[in-house]
Amino acid sequence: MGRRRVAVLTLAAVLALLAVPTPATAAPAQGYAPAARATIRPGVLMVTPVDERTTSSCTAAFVFAGGGSTYLGYAAHCAGAGESMGLSGCVEPTLPVGTPVVVEGTDGSRSTGRLAYTSWGTMQERGETDQDLCYLNDFALVELDPADVGRVNPSVPVVGGPAGLDTDGTVGGEPVVSYQPHGSPTAVKQGRSLGVGRSGRSHRVETIPPGRPGDSGSGYLDGNGRAFGVLSTLFLDGTSTNGVADLAEALDYANTHGGIGRVELVPGTEPFALRD
Repeated sequence: MGRRRVAVLTLAAVLALLAVPTPATAAPAQGYAPAARATIRPGVLMVTPVDERTTSSCTAAFVFAGGGSTYLGYAAHCAGAGESMGLSGCVEPTLPVGTPVVVEGTDGSRSTGRLAYTSWGTMQERGETDQDLCYLNDFALVELDPADVGRVNPSVPVVGGPAGLDTDGTVGGEPVVSYQPHGSPTAVKQGRSLGVGRSGRSHRVETIPPGRPGDSGSGYLDGNGRAFGVLSTLFLDGTSTNGVADLAEALDYANTHGGIGRVELVPGTEPFALRD
């Protein structure tokens, strides 16, 4: 998936000139805000400058933590240095670590984090040539300002979770759900997995409506509320299905080669509940 320019489209919207669920009563960990008061949560808008005239608008996946820092995850192509059409992350231009990223809270407030890790930049530095890795490892981390951590809650709005990290992939027909509040009137998108690619690095999912430009980076949960992926591509073969980068694989690569120490998914403080 992602190898043919005519078959897929990365989903960063480029704007020119502009486990067991935690009980709902559990206290937020690591100084995070209660969900009802938090303004930085999975699904917030993340705006990355591409150049002086252009920005890339994407959606936050999940909250991550490690080494005393708190991060929001999204897709590496959201920090691409050009308008991507699904090309290899091993050759596609990418912004450097340290690039400021604006996080727009649920209350409309804006704060600035910094790009701390990008799989594209890391793969290029390492000289990776494995094509499955180059096309499917699409993950980045934005470090939040410590002053903003008290505004964070890791729970996915509406559906709750994540209840942990999915490490065994998805199977065809398995329920999936994503919170994508920016691209369409339907914020909660439910559907099914169509299975995992042969490399295990990507899932093909079908939801109605599918993820669209601006939804890039959104996190996906399986039917048990476990986080399994990050929205990467839209297939243009008439199926209106999406390619979702496998989160466990992407996080393992980041922890092995990213140079920022060990980073882990932060479980939600609200229980997961798949809607009827």
